[in-house]
Amino acid sequence: MADATAPSRRTRGGGGAARRAARSAVSFETARYIERNIPNYEVLSEEALEVIEHNAEVILEEIGVNFPDNPAALKRWADAGADIDGERVRIPRGLARQLCATAPSTYTQHARNPDRNVVVGGRNLVLAPVYGPPFVRDAEGGRRYATMEDFRKFVKLGYMSKWLHHSGGTVCEPTDVAVNKRHLDMLHAHMTLSDKPYMGSVTEPSRARDSVEMSEVLFGKDFVAENTVMTSLININSPMTFDDVMMGALEVYAQAGQACIISPFIVGGAMAPVSVAGTLTQVMAEVLAGIAYSQLCRAGAPVIMGAFVTSIDMNSGAPTFGTPEASQITYGAGQLARRLGLPFRSAGGFSGSKLPDAQAAYETSNSLNMGLLSGVNFMLHACG
Repeated sequence: MADATAPSRRTRGGGGAARRAARSAVSFETARYIERNIPNYEVLSEEALEVIEHNAEVILEEIGVNFPDNPAALKRWADAGADIDGERVRIPRGLARQLCATAPSTYTQHARNPDRNVVVGGRNLVLAPVYGPPFVRDAEGGRRYATMEDFRKFVKLGYMSKWLHHSGGTVCEPTDVAVNKRHLDMLHAHMTLSDKPYMGSVTEPSRARDSVEMSEVLFGKDFVAENTVMTSLININSPMTFDDVMMGALEVYAQAGQACIISPFIVGGAMAPVSVAGTLTQVMAEVLAGIAYSQLCRAGAPVIMGAFVTSIDMNSGAPTFGTPEASQITYGAGQLARRLGLPFRSAGGFSGSKLPDAQAAYETSNSLNMGLLSGVNFMLHACG
């Protein structure tokens, strides 16, 4: 019996080659995701929250949301009991909230290195880098379009940062690679240059499918079928339009059991009402419809309620970041997310400044503090 169970000298420790590889491997310390002990700041009263929730359901029932060029989505909604008028979906009161109830309140996103798994939801805060900038700036070239080499450098920098728990997604837009294939190079960079969790492509449904299949190669098909290995950003085309590209990506990820951030991208005063309460009502209506749709695709699919709101410069029409109005909306959206029992995404190092000056410093610090106090669970744009 002892002979059968005793390890042999040959297999102990994996051999000399494995030990030499372990000694030479480059690894950087990463802090565990943050578990907040401070209370959340709640700016809205119970009465105000009930009014916003009531009016959001009025919008869904009487005005509805558009699902253009997506007959499969219209059929899903019709089968669920919604009223379909052309491409407009009117959702009866209570239906969206009922569907949202199947979404989990927390989920674990697995990383290539299990020590860097993150738990999204509850009192946890996961920090991820910037997402989506087409330009980069360096000492030699100044402001210029980003390249794939820039992308790889930013992934490496994110991996080296102790305080970033997540590798992110489109840390910059590499314009030197064709649009129809750059997602493959970008995802490959996250998979090979970092062992932190990452995001998948959402720019076309087939690219979302590529992301799932590449993850199956990395983690194993059976593992991906049972676990969340991607958290990807789905923006709603505000106001109240769910375009077929983003919804197609959402369908792929939800059906594969991968997490999606359902996040309206609202410029207050341009794509939503000017008032804080009015914008929050639209945010609530849009996320209810988007999260409900994810659950129509697969009940229990992990999802995050997102809110990415800016105000508008009435002189230039440009979005402004780091403003008090955006903070108020973010605080209120956090309260609404907690009432739905869902993880919350927002905030980050936001600033409307074009220079690394005092304005950039105070707007960024105020925005980061807003994210901490509003109960954000997944902070996209935490740096960069």
